Parts: sequence; C-alpha cells; structure tokens
Amino acid sequence: MCGRFQIKKDENIDRLLETLKVSGKLRNSEDIAPGSWISFIYENGERRINSAIWWLLLDHQTLKPNYKYASFNTRADKLDNKRSVGYQAFRDSRCIIPASAFVEGLGDKKTYHKIELEGRAIAFGGLLREHHDQGTGEIIYSTSIITLPPAAEWAHIHPKSMPLMIDYENQSLIDQWLDPAFHDVNAFKEILHPAIHMPQRITPIDKPSRWNPSGESFLIP
Repeated sequence: MCGRFQIKKDENIDRLLETLKVSGKLRNSEDIAPGSWISFIYENGERRINSAIWWLLLDHQTLKPNYKYASFNTRADKLDNKRSVGYQAFRDSRCIIPASAFVEGLGDKKTYHKIELEGRAIAFGGLLREHHDQGTGEIIYSTSIITLPPAAEWAHIHPKSMPLMIDYENQSLIDQWLDPAFHDVNAFKEILHPAIHMPQRITPIDKPSRWNPSGESFLIP
C-alpha cells in the first residue's frame, strides 16, 4: 500500500457505521499519511470508535512512531510468524479502519491512482496495539493495515501489494474479526487471498498528497 488514505463524512461512511452498529465521530481528513492519528473501530465490551496512531511500532519512551521500522502496514504472509510484530495482534486485537479512498503507486515515482469502492465505504482490516503512558496513565493505541499480495487486476496499479478490505456487510465475518476472544485465525484464510470482491473505481492522480485527477476513471473488475 502506498501509504495514504482519506475519509469523508458522506452517506457511504454513514452506512458503514450503521451496518457495523457503532456510533461516534470519525476523524475526517482529505489526506492521511502514515504516523497520523486515525479512527478505528474495535470491540471492548461493546463496539466503539477510538483514535490511534497509524504506525504499529511506537518508541517505548516517547510513544511516537518508531521510524526505524515501517509498520503502518503488516504483510499477511508474516501473520503466522511468531517473531512478527503483527503475530499476537492478529490473534487478539483486530480492528476495522474506515476509509473513503486510498492511493497506490506503480513504483516509478510518477504513476499514482486513487482507489475507491463503487458506491460504498472501505473497511480496512487492521491490527491494534495498546500502550500505557507511564507519565499520564493514558492509554495510547497504534495500528496498521494488513496488506495482501496484489490481485492480477492490479498489475498496472501497484504490483507489490494491496490492502485487506473486509466486506462489512458480512455480519458473521465482522463479528469474528472484531471479537478479541475469537482466536481461530484459520477462519480468515479465505479473505487473506488477493481477489477483487467488489467493484473498484480507479482514478489516475498527479501526486499522492494532492489527490488531483490526471485522467479518466475506470472500473475493475
């Protein structure tokens, strides 16, 4: 994943929140970069919205992103590696990260696309960590987005990976994903295989931070 997304207050986001049966305000932004504060949905007695730093590994002293390691994404093929930073989080602290669109780059530093789901919001599959501020006693959350190998349709969009996007209308899947007591991660094997399950609207843009269209949109598949 290129590392930028946006979230807008619109009917698609409203429908996502309604479907997930969660209320509260999201952090809306036209341009969210790694290391920023973002909104996430999790379950802790009840389904809630909270804020986290979009960078799973934080410095133990400052509780700010540890930029030695790029941990705003977690590769799906590392989730069963016990030495992976995402191993335990995948088993007991999964979350949903809502978005309206995100950016992917081809890797040539000039070809970028804005990706949206046609007629619906995005529910990224995320991992969560909890940190305790020793000075204030405050709980700080950090998170990452799971990435998959790319689907064949993404060969000219981002040939290295694609983010995990969960069907938030699949109630049983969402219930399992957000349940911290559900540890049978074998149940998630199917969604960790790259595939285009929902129509995606792809729009060429000039630069990731500007989001300005530079060509005509098209749909895949």
